[in-house]
Amino acid sequence: MQPPARPRAEDRAAGLVVLAAILFGTTGTAQALGPQELSPLVVGAGRIALGGLILAVVAAAAGQLRDRIAWRPAVVLAAAVGVAGYQVGFFTGVDRAGVAVGTIVTIGSAPAFTGLLGWLSGQGRPMGVWAAATALAIAGGALLAGSGEGKSSADPLGIAFALLAGASYAIYTVAAKRLLDDGHRPVGVMGASFGLGGLLLAPVLVALGPAAVQAEPSILLVVLYLALVPTAVAYVLFARGLGLLPAPTVATLTLAEPVVASTLGVLVLAEPVTAARAVGAALVLAGLLVLGYRPPPPPAAGPGG
Repeated sequence: MQPPARPRAEDRAAGLVVLAAILFGTTGTAQALGPQELSPLVVGAGRIALGGLILAVVAAAAGQLRDRIAWRPAVVLAAAVGVAGYQVGFFTGVDRAGVAVGTIVTIGSAPAFTGLLGWLSGQGRPMGVWAAATALAIAGGALLAGSGEGKSSADPLGIAFALLAGASYAIYTVAAKRLLDDGHRPVGVMGASFGLGGLLLAPVLVALGPAAVQAEPSILLVVLYLALVPTAVAYVLFARGLGLLPAPTVATLTLAEPVVASTLGVLVLAEPVTAARAVGAALVLAGLLVLGYRPPPPPAAGPGG
């Protein structure tokens, strides 16, 4: 007998989300290889502004912004606010609370916020296996984030901004899922969300960008890479996976990102290999395996069954 097509499609969707997380994980290394005095807020705003423009142009050229399905303005705006809020919350959070604390709070809160918001918005209650996988992945992500260098102070305002980043990620993911469920195509959803999100961050770019580029012209190369690869390409893959998977599941799958970031830190930036990194990576991978595990189908009943 042929296995059902749905699980195969879900497996492919999960693979696309993990691939997107791999591309997300290159962000920190790209920033580290850029100019020494690189403003994270400028990079975040520039990344979304340019990446959003690219996605909007591609979506318009593909005809996915006019797909004969009515767009819900409030949902599109929520997705755009989530996109912009994540950049501001995350970069401000790690700047004030430190890289380790800011990252731990963000990656730890994002799946929880996504599961809760998805449940409240009628997208289904998260399953027990999701909770177990998320707990493993968050614990591993915390070890990975805490094994790097960063400020040791846990500034309360910085933690609040990191929580804002986690909540913003949840808002974006749940809103994008709603648009995909309405029938909009992935590139169209990304083009609308990131195009509007880029417009929301344009004032930040106008205020801080010119001085940053004048001081470090090579910042443009970093922004271009971040806009093309971990934004435009990665979020199209992310959206294709999100179209077939529950939002909480997708949020947990993207916790593969710190594994990639940590591995690149060791291989490219010559960061030390520590026990915390190894255990953290193992926990995240265990969480992803738990999330992707499906019990074998029961044996077919015999003639008398």
